[in-house]
Amino acid sequence: MSQLALPLKLQDHAVFESFLATGNEALIAFLQDLVSDGHGLGGWLRGGAAVGKTHLLQAFCERVQSSAQYLPMGDVVTAGAEILDGLASRQFVCLDDVDIVAGNDQWELGLFRLFNDVVDAGGTLLCSASAAPRDCGFELADLESRFSLLPVYQIHPLGDSERIEALQLRAGHRGLELPVEAAAYLLNRSSRDMASLYQILDKLDSEALIAQRRLTIPFVREVIGKL
Repeated sequence: MSQLALPLKLQDHAVFESFLATGNEALIAFLQDLVSDGHGLGGWLRGGAAVGKTHLLQAFCERVQSSAQYLPMGDVVTAGAEILDGLASRQFVCLDDVDIVAGNDQWELGLFRLFNDVVDAGGTLLCSASAAPRDCGFELADLESRFSLLPVYQIHPLGDSERIEALQLRAGHRGLELPVEAAAYLLNRSSRDMASLYQILDKLDSEALIAQRRLTIPFVREVIGKL
C-alpha cells in the first residue's frame, strides 16, 4: 500500500454521461473499452487547460470504483514521490497533470519505477498532460521512453455550439433544464473555458434551488450580476 493515505474524493459530476463526446469519440470509446476489458497497458490524454482531462480520468475511476487510484499531481507534488509507493497494487492507476513534475529527479525516478511496477503487475496506467510525453520536458530518457509506449489521445476543445450542448448536458445530469437561449446568454457573458462555465452552472444550480426559479435569461443575468 502507499505510505500515505489518499482520501482523494472524485467530483460527483465527473462521469462519462455528463461529458460531451463530440470531437473526442475515439478517446471515449478507448476508455470505455478499457473499463470493459479490465486490462491493457493504458493511455496518455493530452490537451490544454479545461478541456476535460480531469473529468475523463475521474469518470474512468468512477466506473471501475475501488480498482483504481486517482492521483492529481498538482495536489500531491509537495508530498514527495514516496506517495507513489504501492500504487501498482491497484489494477488502474490514473495520474492527472503528470507533466507538472517533469524535470524533478525524485519524481521522475518514482514514476519510472511505478510504470515498471504497473506493467509487471499486469495493471493499467492512464496519464494526463498538456502535451505528448516527448514534449513534456522529462529529463530521464527511460521515463520518456516508457511513457511513449502509451497511446496518445488529444482532447479536442469544444466550439461555441458544443459548449452550449455541454452546458445543457451537465445541467440535465443535475436535474436542471437549461434552455438554449439561457445557455447562450451565459456563454456570451462569462469566460468561455469550460471550467469557468461549469462553476457558474454550479452556482446557478444552488441559487435556483434556493429561489425555486427556472434557469431563464433574467435569472441567469441576476446570478451572474452577483458574481
